[in-house]
Amino acid sequence: MNILAIDTSGPVCGTAVRTDAGIRASSMVLNQRTHSVNLMPMVDTVLQAAGLTLAEMDRLAVVVGPGSFTGVRLGVSTVKGLAHGAGKPCVAVNALEAMALGVGVFPGLICPVQDARAGQVYAALFRSGETRPVRLWKDEPLKVEVLAARLRELGEPVLFAGDGMPVQREKLRALLGSQAVFAQAPFAFLRPEAVAELAARTEETVDYLTLMPLYLRAPSAERNRRLMEAAHEQ
Repeated sequence: MNILAIDTSGPVCGTAVRTDAGIRASSMVLNQRTHSVNLMPMVDTVLQAAGLTLAEMDRLAVVVGPGSFTGVRLGVSTVKGLAHGAGKPCVAVNALEAMALGVGVFPGLICPVQDARAGQVYAALFRSGETRPVRLWKDEPLKVEVLAARLRELGEPVLFAGDGMPVQREKLRALLGSQAVFAQAPFAFLRPEAVAELAARTEETVDYLTLMPLYLRAPSAERNRRLMEAAHEQ
């Protein structure tokens, strides 16, 4: 099965191509240019590096969230367009589950965290599984203190990964002590290889019309609009 995977949900723009033989090509960029500038040249690059074309892909995978509202919209919209034009099915990949898969096997709990700003993270909880991570908690936006309190009650070592890890490392260490374990630097970001691998292990596909972003809270502009409307009603 040939898979093109795309991730623009966080600070890194990532693409990868996977075949039955494994990852054929991948690319990650963290620079000052926006994902909208980086993405399509990166798609062309990984396809050329893999020696394959978009027409030869069996499915297109994209991270649908949680993550940056703008980034998620870009990735989903791009894959919608590519899938529509090429007539390909899509796979909606959860960012936190892909992070949990990417860190490999850990003999404890795996807690991927994405920076959600304002002292919050998008978080979920998993255990390593034979083919894919075993989900224990749903995705939630949480204050770091609330997350740490829940994890402290479980009393097991917790491996943190994701772009929220370096941002909240000191606070998590202070709150959880030796219970907190931090993934190596390469796993501070979601890797596109993990997105492609998870998509290969997923049976469910959707068409380009059904593919939708996963938002855990309303965008800030929408929240501000609601606050303004509520204030005017008082």
